[in-house]
Amino acid sequence: METSRPIPKEEGIDNSLSVLREGYLYVTNRAIGFQSDIFETRLLGERAICMRGEEAAKLFYDGEKFQRHGAAPKRVLKTLFGENGVQTLDGEEHRHRKAMFMSIMNRDGLLAMREITRKQWMLAVERFEELEQIVIYDEAKELLCRAACEWAGIPISGEEVKEKTEWLGAMIESAAAIGIKHRRGRMARSKAEQWLEGLVLDVREGRMHPANGTALSVFSKHRDLAGNRLDPKVAAVEILNILRPIVAVAVYVCFTALAVIQQPEEREKLMTSEEGKLQRFVQEVRRFYPFFPFVPARAIRDFTWKGYEFNKGVLTILDLYGTNHHPKLWDQPELFNPDRFKDWNGSPFSFIPQGGGDHDAGHRCAGEWITLEIMKESADVLANWIRYEVPLQDLSFRFHDMPSLPHSRIIIRNVKRLNS
Repeated sequence: METSRPIPKEEGIDNSLSVLREGYLYVTNRAIGFQSDIFETRLLGERAICMRGEEAAKLFYDGEKFQRHGAAPKRVLKTLFGENGVQTLDGEEHRHRKAMFMSIMNRDGLLAMREITRKQWMLAVERFEELEQIVIYDEAKELLCRAACEWAGIPISGEEVKEKTEWLGAMIESAAAIGIKHRRGRMARSKAEQWLEGLVLDVREGRMHPANGTALSVFSKHRDLAGNRLDPKVAAVEILNILRPIVAVAVYVCFTALAVIQQPEEREKLMTSEEGKLQRFVQEVRRFYPFFPFVPARAIRDFTWKGYEFNKGVLTILDLYGTNHHPKLWDQPELFNPDRFKDWNGSPFSFIPQGGGDHDAGHRCAGEWITLEIMKESADVLANWIRYEVPLQDLSFRFHDMPSLPHSRIIIRNVKRLNS
C-alpha cells in the first residue's frame, strides 16, 4: 500500500493576487521554495494543487483522473476559449470534437498555411519599405488575421481586416485582465461570435460555398455524437478556436524577432534557410519565451499519486512555462540554445508550450503544427529576407504580464528587401 505524505502548503486565505503579481513564475517560485514540484494553495476562493515537470504533466493529461469541464474560470471562457468549446469537453465527446479539428490539420493543410503565410509576408514586406517604422507585433497580428481567414475559408475584405484583428487581439490580450480590458475582450468575443455564427448559417442555407476541407466548411457541417449539427453559436466558437490561436502566434513572432536581434550567432545559422535549423530555432523560441503560463483541470475521482492524495473535484494547475524551464529536464534552461533540439526525444510531456499529451485524443493544441509552420516562415523572413535597423527601444518583458511581450513590441525601421 502506497504511503501517504502531505503536500507542501502555501499559507494564506487566497493567493490569487500573487498569481497576478508573479504571472508565469508563480508556480516555479514556490516549487523552488518548497523544494517540491507539487504544492497546495488557495486560488479564487478554493483549494488548488499546483504542479510542474514531466511526471506531473503525464498525470495531468490522464483522462481517467482529470477533466477540463468546470476547471477554467468563467472570465477566461468569456474572453479566450469561449463557452462549450473543445477545451471544455472530456471523454468521447472531446475526442469526437477534437477529430473535427485534426481533420483539417493534415499535410495539405499545413503546406497551404505555409504558402499563405509566405504570401502575406511578401505583401507586408513590400509595404514595410514605404513606412518610416514597423511594430512587429502589430503587423504580425494583422498579417496572421489575413492568413487565418484565408486558410479557414472565411472571406474578409481589406476594410474588415483591422476590425477583425482588433477583435481577435483583444481576446488574446484580455485573458488575465481585469476591469476595462477584460470587458473589451468580452465585447470583442461577442462581436466575433455573431459574425461567424452568421457565416455558419450562410453555409448551411446555401448562401456561401467555402472550399471543402476549410474550417468554415468542415465546422459548419460537423455533426455531434448524436448526429446533430453543432449549435451555430458553438460552431462559431470552434471557428474562433482556429482563428484566435493563429493570430496569437503573433506573440511568438514578436519573440522570434527578439531572438533574431539578440542572438546574432544563432541568426547566422539560419542564413541557409535550412528547414532543420529553422525548426530548432523556433522550437527554442517556444521553449524559452513565455506564451501560455498554466492550464487547469479537476480531479474526476479520489486517487493517490506518489503518496499525494487528490480529492474528487480538486482544482489542479499544471505549470507549462515552469515545465519548459525545469532544470531536471533541460540543460541550462535559462540559456537560449536551439541546438538542444538536435537530439530531443520528442517527449509530449517535457516540452509543453501549447499543452501536453496526445494531439488526436488529448488536450494538446490541435494547431501546434500550424504554429511551427508560421514561425519557421516568419523566422526566415526576419533573418534572411530583409535588412533593417533596430532603433533604441525597451526590449525587456515582464513575467506578470499575461500574455507577456517585449515592451516596445519590437520596432524596426528602414526595411529593405534582400535579393529583390
